[in-house]
Amino acid sequence: MNAMNKIKIAVLMDDIANINPKKDSSLAMMLEAGLRGWEIYTFDTTDLFVEKGKVFANCVQTTVNDDTDHWFEKHSNTMMVLNDFNVILMRKDPPFNMDYIYATYLLEQAENNGVLVVNKPQSLRDANEKLFALNFPHCMPETLVSANQNQIKSFINTQQTVVVKPLDGMGGADIFKLSDGDNNIDEVLDYLTHQGTRQIMVQEFLADIVKGDKRILLINGKPIDYALARMPAEGSFKGNLAAGATGVGQPLSDRDRYLCEQIGPTLKDKGLMFVGLDVIGDYITEINVTSPTCIRELDAQFNLNIAGVLFDAIEQQINNA
Repeated sequence: MNAMNKIKIAVLMDDIANINPKKDSSLAMMLEAGLRGWEIYTFDTTDLFVEKGKVFANCVQTTVNDDTDHWFEKHSNTMMVLNDFNVILMRKDPPFNMDYIYATYLLEQAENNGVLVVNKPQSLRDANEKLFALNFPHCMPETLVSANQNQIKSFINTQQTVVVKPLDGMGGADIFKLSDGDNNIDEVLDYLTHQGTRQIMVQEFLADIVKGDKRILLINGKPIDYALARMPAEGSFKGNLAAGATGVGQPLSDRDRYLCEQIGPTLKDKGLMFVGLDVIGDYITEINVTSPTCIRELDAQFNLNIAGVLFDAIEQQINNA
């Protein structure tokens, strides 16, 4: 594209001032956009509005630097019609609540007018990060989804040790390990199921967590060759960097590649261009589609440019549109 047709990219994200620049994958993407000479704009869900049948955003033109002390500069505030962007990255962190869903409906209007939205808004709504894996039961550990506490207790009795988690959490929040006979089972289940009114996920505890909770990144259904094994902190079973885990990079195993082959085509069909697969041992535990991370850690450990691979795919789609 010539300078007259400079690509305009918008990133829907939490305030860039509050990110951790050393680890933030959205920043990695924006740095790549900057290297390509694209015009970058940022906005949040509350900046969206609809008037006279058009969706607008109160945006800020933004430049970024690979500098942990001074990683961004905000320039002019501007009101943009979403249709004026070539691509919009939906990088808003969960909670995946109604505000998030409303934003996807508005982004869908832009998509209907030819804007590439990554990831596809409908698929963000369809692919719950915990439940989406149910489409690949042969790739999952033993799993129960239920609000019924007696049923959950029976499952715990069968499995002996399980992990219980809400269907809408992130970063390791509200995840508990329960073993048959524990004296806090009723209390934890009461809390998580809201006294038996909300479904939760219960999975067999995978002892392989000691080898890390692997994050595998897929772009257009194809995996990056290295995973980040997030090793739980001493005394913890949580492989979440937000919960104190340490990220150790490693090449994908044959089993990792098999799992990616099982789900990759579905991801591509659904317009889920950038996805983070969580794998413990031989099994998928989550499929992260909202704002997957770990780009910067893998780039640093293996001298990769994962955002570059993503943006090649994005550019190809824009040019083919």
